[in-house]
Amino acid sequence: MLQHPQFDPVAVSLGPLQIHWYGLTYLVGFLAGWWLGRLRARQPGSPLNEEQVGDLLFYIALGVILGGRFGYVLFYNFDVFLADPLWLFRVWEGGMSFHGGLLGVMLAMWWFGRKAGCGFFAMADFVAPLVPIGLGAGRLGNFINGELWGKPTEVAWGMVFPQAPDSLARHPSQLYQFALEGVALFLILWFFSAKPRPRMAVSGLFLVCYGVFRFLVEFVRQPDPQLGYLAFDWLTMGQVLSFPMILAGAALMFVAYRRNPQ
Repeated sequence: MLQHPQFDPVAVSLGPLQIHWYGLTYLVGFLAGWWLGRLRARQPGSPLNEEQVGDLLFYIALGVILGGRFGYVLFYNFDVFLADPLWLFRVWEGGMSFHGGLLGVMLAMWWFGRKAGCGFFAMADFVAPLVPIGLGAGRLGNFINGELWGKPTEVAWGMVFPQAPDSLARHPSQLYQFALEGVALFLILWFFSAKPRPRMAVSGLFLVCYGVFRFLVEFVRQPDPQLGYLAFDWLTMGQVLSFPMILAGAALMFVAYRRNPQ
């Protein structure tokens, strides 16, 4: 079995100021999205120019942070919120949700698209290939913090996480998600979107692939302790939230290619 390296979660300390690795992963995700967005803006038919990408990034950052926090509170800790509504604003105590962040980003794309004179799905197809780098960076941040570990396992690469309630070897599910949601999803979407595709096809593929990857990893990821399994001794909140993504993505791709079979 392997031992978690027990990284110091603080990357840099400057007197009372502490910069955490998890915060740096968000910065990496946003910077990578900005750089890749400028590359996509140079492609023929792009709904945005290079100068607009920076403005879009600001809206998306708001969507990720606000949506991610609201989603975590509503989907995973609503009872805590009801008992202490101000807990919603104590973001330094941790807690972000991808599915909430996705809803926040969708709202941000709609808002910015209206200002830029672009349709929602034009924005969604533009943004979708930029997202996986940030997702992958975030999962590395989870691994550095030693959080969101997997279930106990006997596989050779099972890892003991000191923050876990026991000393059992567990799936390093954060690294599985990094490989799937970060690396694999980026490669799929980047090469798929390199050629002209029907409107909604790229965003539809994003929803399908992320939903499938997340649904599968949830089988080896330890469920949130305050929720546990929702049904059947295996169904998690992550799977409940991911399944509609798969259906919606498949529907978008069906409509996209139905309208434009070529």
